[in-house]
Amino acid sequence: MDVPAWFPETIGGVAAVCTTVAFAPQLLRVWRLKRADEISLATFALFSVGTVLWTTYGFLIDSLPVILANGSTVVLAVAILALKLKWDRGRDASPT
Repeated sequence: MDVPAWFPETIGGVAAVCTTVAFAPQLLRVWRLKRADEISLATFALFSVGTVLWTTYGFLIDSLPVILANGSTVVLAVAILALKLKWDRGRDASPT
């Protein structure tokens, strides 16, 4: 079966949009609630490292969908991670 040259890049692009956009609702939820106690710090830290590595891999293989998807996801994941650290630290310091 012959696959047109544009098809794999299109599949990669659509997959990139899906996986990146999936993080937007989580970031919005964390931002609106001003809390992220239900988010695992270890999971998001490890995920952020993984997406940085995937972005690096994208540069090494010169794949724009891999670069854009993971680069964008890094931004969203690190934003969630930063908000978690900010707001969890504030909660720990306040008396209960």
